[in-house]
Amino acid sequence: MSVDDLLKRYHAGERNFKGVNLIGGYLNGVNLSGASLKGASLSEVDLSKANLVGVDLTEASLVRANLTGANLTGANLSGANLHEAKLTGAILDGAVLKMADLIDADFTAANLEGANLYGAHMMGTLLQGAIMPDGKINN
Repeated sequence: MSVDDLLKRYHAGERNFKGVNLIGGYLNGVNLSGASLKGASLSEVDLSKANLVGVDLTEASLVRANLTGANLTGANLSGANLHEAKLTGAILDGAVLKMADLIDADFTAANLEGANLYGAHMMGTLLQGAIMPDGKINN
């Protein structure tokens, strides 16, 4: 599926995009709130400044994806692969990242308040200036 096809279908009311392959796609600033991208291949996709509120990204591959400034409030990223993903300034308030691969991901200045990081793999994860799940800023 192409990015254009996905956006046309989303605007027509479709929300289930389970397993879609958009590797390397450009989705800067798009609104996909409430969509299901469960198991999607989104490696190296540009989702910077995207509205991803409540999106289901369970077990999605977001390796080296650009999520800078994206709004992932309430999103489900359980089991997602965010290896080397860039989430600088992203909003992940109340997001679920259980068992997610966050190795070498960049969460600099991200808002993780209320996020669930249970069992997340965080070796090399950058959290400078991030608001942690308990509301404290990580220095």
